[in-house]
Amino acid sequence: MDPAAPQTGELVVAGGEHIPPLLKEIEERLRAEALGYGAPLQQFGEATIAAGGKRLRPLLLLLCAGPPENDQQRAAMVRAGAAIELIHSATLVHDDVLDQADLRRGKPTVVSLAGRDAAISTGDLLFARAFLAITESGDAEAVQLLSDACSALARGELLQRADSWDSGISRERYLERCELKTARLFEAACAIAATISAEPAPELASFGRKIGVAFQVLDDVLDVSGPAARTGKERGTDLLDGTVTLPLIIARENDPSLASLELRSVESAAAAEALCDRIAASGALEHSRAFALELVASAKQELPEELDDRRRGSLELVADSVVSRYS
Repeated sequence: MDPAAPQTGELVVAGGEHIPPLLKEIEERLRAEALGYGAPLQQFGEATIAAGGKRLRPLLLLLCAGPPENDQQRAAMVRAGAAIELIHSATLVHDDVLDQADLRRGKPTVVSLAGRDAAISTGDLLFARAFLAITESGDAEAVQLLSDACSALARGELLQRADSWDSGISRERYLERCELKTARLFEAACAIAATISAEPAPELASFGRKIGVAFQVLDDVLDVSGPAARTGKERGTDLLDGTVTLPLIIARENDPSLASLELRSVESAAAAEALCDRIAASGALEHSRAFALELVASAKQELPEELDDRRRGSLELVADSVVSRYS
């Protein structure tokens, strides 16, 4: 990774003095939610939460909302941030079931450790706890926004399953899936922040949606580029699962020899690795990344003019961090 790329710690510090303690409170809430239903599910819920990540979605919510003006607003930010991360964690557990994945961020998945039924129940539990958290504030609009995002997630997953093994899907169809399955939760984080903030900026929802699509595009680039030590999974995992992503779509446009590829013929890790090399050689990774960079630039241009310099700068850093994962 480019040493100049913004790291999570930099993003937190740039956001202001209120961000670190709020993130700590969200982390405490997440752990409490994961442990709330006892054994045997608590061990899997806790492991899922602990595996975590950069908590990008809660951070985005906090930055969009700005410093809380009172305890009530602070509590609402913590509840909403925890709810969004619980939803994200739940989708990862369910994705691993559908993909029959053994590893997530380099660690064994719930489905590999405990089986399909336990993994589905763990994801369901995390979803349920997320909605309990968001409803505690009594903010009907926030509940609706999160519900809409979850509905979009499900629709996106269904579209992806319908598109499995179809190498001829269009860019438009792929981008629709990205928006539904990934970007809508980013959008919800920004939109819910607007319901909490004393100075709401509803335009931030579009910012969140665009960087969410860019995030998914770059995630798909990383699936092809690897390496496993960096991504926590083998190269070409999506290809083996029959998932057609932007790098493959562009590679088929650039390399005539890939136009007739039958994705079902990629049946082993070695075959997936070889296909990843062919995709990379076509220039598709650079083109995909350039598209993601354009999305991020457009998102940054949409930041409301009334934002103070600190919030604007920190949100621009978040946007830049999305594409810096590939640098």
